[in-house]
Amino acid sequence: MLVRDASEPGDAAACAAIYAPYVLDTAITFELDPPSAAEMAARIEIARTTHAWLVAEAGSRVVGYAYGGEYKSRAAYRYSCEVSVYVARGSHRGGVGRALYTELLQRLADRGFRVAVAGMTLPNDASAALHTKLGFEPVGTYRQIGWKNDSWHDVAWTQRSLGSAAKH
Repeated sequence: MLVRDASEPGDAAACAAIYAPYVLDTAITFELDPPSAAEMAARIEIARTTHAWLVAEAGSRVVGYAYGGEYKSRAAYRYSCEVSVYVARGSHRGGVGRALYTELLQRLADRGFRVAVAGMTLPNDASAALHTKLGFEPVGTYRQIGWKNDSWHDVAWTQRSLGSAAKH
């Protein structure tokens, strides 16, 4: 498996295809309409400019992606970021998520970010296990904060240090 920057011409379409079932079939994401390849390309460009967007390839096929983005827009949060990872159906439990997050978290630390946060819709045992293995710690749960698929959903938040808390 190769983890690399999302920079190839087909990456946006591959990421959109991976993400669409999460949007349509689950409450893992609170989006209601899957983004097009063009919208995904715009998201990739924004993330790459300020944080990072990575894809994992198995053979010549993109099997997952992970990205970092702005946590909050206020200046005091500038060293914090929010991260997400999505793995293609049929590629779970193969180390894809772990490989993506390991590389992503290192890149974000290298770019000066000090804290990564991740939210996950509950229940989501696989995501909770991945975040725990990678050193994320629970910091709280928003109760019944999202309405999707005809029910209310909780979102658990975790965070992980990326490096020194020294002042900049």
